[in-house]
Amino acid sequence: MSFTIIQLLKKQSAASLRVFSRRNTLQHLSCRQFNKQSCINPGDGLTNEQKLIFETAKDFATNEMEPKMKLWDEEEIFPRDVLQNAAQLGFGAIYCKEDYGGTGLGRLDASIIFEALSTGCVSTTAYISIHNVCAWMIDTFGTKELREKHLPSLASMERFASYCLTEPGSGSDAASISTSAVRKGDKYILNGSKAFISGGGESDMYLVMCRTGDSGPKGISCVLVENGSPGLSFGAKEKKVGWNSQPTRAVIFEDCEVPVSNLIGKEGQGFNIAMDGLNGGRINIASCSLGAAHRSIELARDHVLVRKQFNRTLDSFQNVQFKLAEMATSLIASRLVVRHAAEALQNGAANKVTLCSSAKLFATESCSKICSDSLQLFGGYGYLKDYPVQQFWRDVRVHEILEGTNEIMKLIISRNLLST
Repeated sequence: MSFTIIQLLKKQSAASLRVFSRRNTLQHLSCRQFNKQSCINPGDGLTNEQKLIFETAKDFATNEMEPKMKLWDEEEIFPRDVLQNAAQLGFGAIYCKEDYGGTGLGRLDASIIFEALSTGCVSTTAYISIHNVCAWMIDTFGTKELREKHLPSLASMERFASYCLTEPGSGSDAASISTSAVRKGDKYILNGSKAFISGGGESDMYLVMCRTGDSGPKGISCVLVENGSPGLSFGAKEKKVGWNSQPTRAVIFEDCEVPVSNLIGKEGQGFNIAMDGLNGGRINIASCSLGAAHRSIELARDHVLVRKQFNRTLDSFQNVQFKLAEMATSLIASRLVVRHAAEALQNGAANKVTLCSSAKLFATESCSKICSDSLQLFGGYGYLKDYPVQQFWRDVRVHEILEGTNEIMKLIISRNLLST
C-alpha cells in the first residue's frame, strides 16, 4: 500500500514527525508560521501533528495554487493536474476510511486542511471540499462493491465527483425535488434536472438526489450516475461572479439509465444522506472562508505598512488600527466556532447539526466582511484585478448562499433553541 503524506504523519510519533514531498524527499517542516505569536496564528490550539498537517497544506497552497489563482479565475481553468497533485498529499478523501484509499483523518483535520488550501485559491479548494463530501457519502452509505469500485479513484482524484441536490424549482425547500427515478428491472430511469452543480460536465460521477417514492423527504433516494450514462447531458457553463476555477452547469436527465446497484444506501434514505453530507459541507465551506479571511488580513496588513497618505503610512492612523483589530477578532472567533463544530460533528454530538449551522452562518458572514474590509483598506487598488484581495472577496460571497443559505441556517438554529 502506498501512503500519502498525511497518512505518514499519522504513523509517526510527535517527537519525530517528518513528511515526504511529492518528489519523495524527506524533510522537516519548519512550522515557521507558528513561531510568530501572531494573534491570528492558525496553529493556536492545534496539536503538533495538526500543525504539520496545516503546514503541509499551506505549503501546497503557497507553491501550487496562489501563483495560479488569478489565471484560473480569469480564464476559467479547471486545474485537474493541481487537484491530482493535492490528492497525492491525501486531500482527495480526507475523512474516508483507509481500506480503499481514504486518508482516515477527522473533521477538524479536514477543516484545517481546507482553511490552509483556501489561502491559495478559495474556488479550487471549495471544489476539493465538495469532492470530499461525495467520497464520504459513498464511503459511509455505499455498498462494499461501490466503495471498492469508486473510492480508490476518488482518493487519487483520477476521477472527480459532484453533489446534485438543487433543482431549478427547488433550492432551500430541498424536500420538494422533482427529479424522478423509476425502477425498471435492474435499472433506474431518471428524468429531471439539477441546477448550479459544481463540476458539472467535468466530474466523472454525480451523486443525485432523486424521487423514488411519494412526495416529501421520505420519497427521496441517492443514486450514483456516472458521466457517459445514456440520457445524461449538461447545460451551458454558467458565468459567475466568483468560483471560476470550477465549472458550474445544469445536469440534465432524459430517460437516463442507471444500474439499480448504484443506489447509495436504501430507497427513501436519500434526503437523510444529503443532509448528513451537508453538515460536513457546511464545516468545509466555513473553513474555506477562514482561509480567505486570513490571507486577506495578511494582504491588508502588508499594504497599510507601506502605503502612505498625508506623509504617513496608513498603519499609523488609529482608524486603520481599529479596523485591523476588528478583522482579527472576527477571524479568531470564526475559527473557534468552526473548529468547535468540526469536533462536535466528528464526535457525533447531539447538537452537531445546530453547531454546524451556527459555524457556517457566523464564519461565512464574518469572513466575507473581513474580505470586504480588506479591500476597503486597499482603496481603489483593491478593486483592481491586479490585486488578489478582490478575488478572495468575490469567491467567498457565495458561501453565504450554498450548502444551505444562511437564512436556512437561522431557521435550524432558532428551531433548536425554541424546542429545548
